[in-house]
Amino acid sequence: MAKYVMAFDAGTTSNRCILFDEKGQICSVAQKEFRQYYPKPGWVEHDADEIWTTQLEVAHQAMANVAASAADIAAIGITNQRETTIVWDKASGQPVTHAIVWQCRRTSEYADLLKADGLTESIRRKTGLVIDAYFSATKLRWILEEIPGARERAERGELLFGTVDTYLMWKLSGGRIHATDYSNASRTMLFNINTLTWDEEILNLMRIPKCMLPEVLPSSGIFGYSDPQILGAAIPIAGAAGDQQAALFGQTCFRAGEAKNTYGTGCFLLMNTGEAPVFSENGLVTTIAWGIDGKVTYALEGSIFVAGAAMQWLRDEMRLIDSSADSEYMATKVKDTNGCYVVPAFAGLGAPHWDQYARGTIVGLTRGCNKYHIIRATLDSLAYQVNDVLKAMRADSGVPLSALKVDGGASANNYLMQAQANISGAPVLRPTCVETTAMGAAYLAGLAVGYWKSEEDVVANWQIDRTFAPEIDDAAREKLIRGWNKAVKCSYGWAAEES
Repeated sequence: MAKYVMAFDAGTTSNRCILFDEKGQICSVAQKEFRQYYPKPGWVEHDADEIWTTQLEVAHQAMANVAASAADIAAIGITNQRETTIVWDKASGQPVTHAIVWQCRRTSEYADLLKADGLTESIRRKTGLVIDAYFSATKLRWILEEIPGARERAERGELLFGTVDTYLMWKLSGGRIHATDYSNASRTMLFNINTLTWDEEILNLMRIPKCMLPEVLPSSGIFGYSDPQILGAAIPIAGAAGDQQAALFGQTCFRAGEAKNTYGTGCFLLMNTGEAPVFSENGLVTTIAWGIDGKVTYALEGSIFVAGAAMQWLRDEMRLIDSSADSEYMATKVKDTNGCYVVPAFAGLGAPHWDQYARGTIVGLTRGCNKYHIIRATLDSLAYQVNDVLKAMRADSGVPLSALKVDGGASANNYLMQAQANISGAPVLRPTCVETTAMGAAYLAGLAVGYWKSEEDVVANWQIDRTFAPEIDDAAREKLIRGWNKAVKCSYGWAAEES
């Protein structure tokens, strides 16, 4: 029997490959960052070729770490930064331009036009999403409109579209697989989550040729096989899910009402709502969590654009810390934020505010504020943003939050986790393995090939590392939240054009 399941974890700032064993334990991990491009204010791009080459490099490294051969790999699962849009030549595999990243705001004005045309409700009912530059549809349209010859080539069937999972599968299979899963398709703003098909009316509205689009398949199942020349033998590609849905699966949130939050580049809170979509009245989006065993599971989601990226800002631009890990120690050098609030709306505000023209703000500064207060306030901003989403989620679902499962890089920060429990007024549960995004992709792939027999096997692997209980009373919590609400309002609409 094969020893491992391989997870490709294609993130926003780096790619990783992790090998998991039958107990869900990490046996090998390799990671490499790739370049971020910011050609204009608010624009974010990646080199799709570099995404592929770094992912391939870490796959080989992860195998080499434990002297694994292709025969030792039962299956490959892929999880990825979602919404990021890639268009490439069907014959050569060459991207027609840089990938447009989910964070990119270049299509905000077009999104505004769609809203002005009264399409908000119809698109929400079909796709579960709010109209926003965040999702893939407006990015794909931009490429077709702005890259010379792209639309004509697409209409001739010469170009393919995909999110990062699709592109990696296409490259890994030697061009044999052009597919995605239900969870990633549901993030494009082109996929009807009720009928589970690409929506013809939206495609016609945006003049997107259907022949560009990948086949949509269940998240757990054999999509195809890797090209033998790439990893040494043909390995089943048997799982795929967008990073946040994969983390929900990895956190074993298999029952309706169970929720998790991932602290990555952004912050993403998902609640399993079962086999029927719940449409939000409070600024959340409805998304497909996964498709498995002939069933589709839905989720409510709140997307926070800037989380771990705020730590990178403190490190790279502000030079207040040398590493993200330093933030925990420095935040505890002071007893509070001295009245300071940081709103890291660098790419607008996501759920539940949905203000694409909001921008980063620091308020409440007095002469006594120092760098430790600002670092602490930046960490606190993550907890406040998550709490905003939790409040909306409780209102939509009618389910009170008994506990919040957490994962992602920043969940290792004990100060932040305690702040999250304090602000949310609910226990925060951190698992032993916080790499639940990659783990979810591995589980989806492993279940498809019988490496794990059932979801019960997956649940048995999940273990708590630490529980953070609230340590402040309701009055203190409400006072802090009132200050945050004032601060957020200061960030609204900053980048909007003056009329």
